[in-house]
Amino acid sequence: MLAVLSPGQGSQKPGFLTPWLDLPGTGARLAEWSTLAGVDLLHLGTQADAEEIKDTARTQPLLVAAALLAAEQLSLGDTAVIAGHSVGELGAAVVAGVLSPEAAITLAGIRGREMAAACAIEPTGMSAVLGGDPDEVVATIEKHGLVPANRNGAGQIVAAGSLPALADFAAAPPAKARVIALKVAGAFHTPFMAPAETALAAAAGDVTVSNPSRTLLSNLDGTAVTDGTEMLGRLIRQVTAPVRWDLCMRTLKDLGVTGVVELPPAGTLAGLIKRELKGDGAPEIVTLNTPDDLPAARDLIARIQGEER
Repeated sequence: MLAVLSPGQGSQKPGFLTPWLDLPGTGARLAEWSTLAGVDLLHLGTQADAEEIKDTARTQPLLVAAALLAAEQLSLGDTAVIAGHSVGELGAAVVAGVLSPEAAITLAGIRGREMAAACAIEPTGMSAVLGGDPDEVVATIEKHGLVPANRNGAGQIVAAGSLPALADFAAAPPAKARVIALKVAGAFHTPFMAPAETALAAAAGDVTVSNPSRTLLSNLDGTAVTDGTEMLGRLIRQVTAPVRWDLCMRTLKDLGVTGVVELPPAGTLAGLIKRELKGDGAPEIVTLNTPDDLPAARDLIARIQGEER
């Protein structure tokens, strides 16, 4: 079985969309999507520096656009499993047939702007916790009044909340764990983002959805969602709810996934998959970063589809 994954914020790199402009129609697509997103995606993906594309309002629609540009170059079977990490779920929802590209780009623009605005209300942040016993790590995070905002598996949990609480947590970390402050604008996937969730819900009222045509996993609990309206509701709730990527990977393993294609900018999710789903039965992985990677991705897809016939 094939899995196609769409990465989230933090995976972007300066100039990563440049090679995709060699494909016919890419420039026109980005121009159209820029109008919907309210940011210049062409500039952000080709000329902007790391600081500019770190801005949440810019990064989120840029990542969704990148995933969609690459996914359009692939012929996926109906049996493919689709999943995205955080804002990557908007791209995944398009690949799975729930949202149109235009709707996803529009929602990504709103989501990014509103989350950036929510970050400005009160100083908050996030810290990665590497190692330690997962249950103990979560208990310690919650003891400090923080939220385990990302449970990424492979020994990685992200704590989020107020800056003073994060400082106290770093001063008294869980046993055998290392705490690293992340350079992010605020506490994503926590109640601090409530204003952004409200704004996204209002915008989503005008969005038309379809039921998934492929298996679509949700960050909320790692389960496959079969109803488009339910998935849209989960996408809205995800703004304040923790990302359970660990549960998504568990579902990928349970489904017997043998091949993974990570959409651009690829590498982050592939690394988590390699560390979590290792040993016998580990899936073959293709990181799709430039059009030069398309032949390898297409070959993997064709081989898996051939085995399923």
